[in-house]
Amino acid sequence: MRTPLCDTLGLEYPIFAFSHCRDVVAAVSKAGGMGVLGAVGFSADQLETELVWIDEHVGGKPYGVDIVMPATSAGVEGADPEALLAQIQAMIPDAHRQFVDELMERFDIPPLPEGERAGGVLGWAEGVARAHVDIAFGHPISLIANALGSPPKDIIDRSHEAGVKVAALAGKAQHAVRHVNNGVDIVIAQGHEAGGHTGEVTTMVLVPEIVDAVPGTPVLAAGGIGTGRQIAAGMALGAQGVWMGSIWLATAESSSAPEHLERYLEATSSDTVRSKSYTGKPARMLRSAWTDAWADPNGPGPLGMPLQNILTAEANARIARSHRKDIAFVPVGQIVGSMNSVRPVRDVMFDLVEGYIEAVQRLSAGLEG
Repeated sequence: MRTPLCDTLGLEYPIFAFSHCRDVVAAVSKAGGMGVLGAVGFSADQLETELVWIDEHVGGKPYGVDIVMPATSAGVEGADPEALLAQIQAMIPDAHRQFVDELMERFDIPPLPEGERAGGVLGWAEGVARAHVDIAFGHPISLIANALGSPPKDIIDRSHEAGVKVAALAGKAQHAVRHVNNGVDIVIAQGHEAGGHTGEVTTMVLVPEIVDAVPGTPVLAAGGIGTGRQIAAGMALGAQGVWMGSIWLATAESSSAPEHLERYLEATSSDTVRSKSYTGKPARMLRSAWTDAWADPNGPGPLGMPLQNILTAEANARIARSHRKDIAFVPVGQIVGSMNSVRPVRDVMFDLVEGYIEAVQRLSAGLEG
């Protein structure tokens, strides 16, 4: 499974694991891949705590940090959380607030305990994301990845000066070309099947298009990858490795809530939907009464990023506290249909490598025959 990217980054296997859980990140890196911590949900102080923990538990192995600096979003400025919240709150229409209140009443979700508040995710505001970058560079990271477009040029230049590789996700070949022209080192070709923010083109079509569009630039295949056979398919399409997120949600190390884990184990690959209901941009998650409500043409429809998450922050906190799995936000890709048991990360990594070897040997035997 070794590719040039392994030598570049000091990896045993070109398996990149995106996760918001530090335990998963450390476990994948220790098992020979590269764990990449999703920073968007953390404050700067929280991210510092997480990265200190990873430094202490990763055994010197390489790891990365994923930030979210969208190319387009509702204009908000600054890095102070209270000021950002005030800006965003002032931009939210009353009709949307009323709609959320009506949903909470319809679904019979109790209010938060007195004194408890939910601020929402601010990590995709540029000021907060830059604070995340500053924290990340205080640690021995090997990779900075951006989920929504190329990072700004000054961050790419700063990364290269520090010897840190830069990756960016792409849903179209033209996105990949733009990334490379901007100085991005690794393109993550994320297909329609993926969890989280994803585009319209499927992985099987997208990966070779991007490989051909950016010759000489390492490409990672992403979207619908959860087995060694699928890793082999991605490599056959020209990728130098794979970027995987959903599969780690059902591992023993994952911080998935119990009700989320139940839904992962129950769901089929047909049970996901791309919805703007959580972030304001299309993201894949398990379909629920909540996603259906926001897709209803009689409703106001989701706001853009970052307004939608702030609008629904308290509702999401109330839903999470209620442990209502029928309306919970459960992000995951179509590979969820293969997530049928809870296993340690190390076992998952072993099966991925063994499955890849078996697939390659089977293909080689066919050629020899």
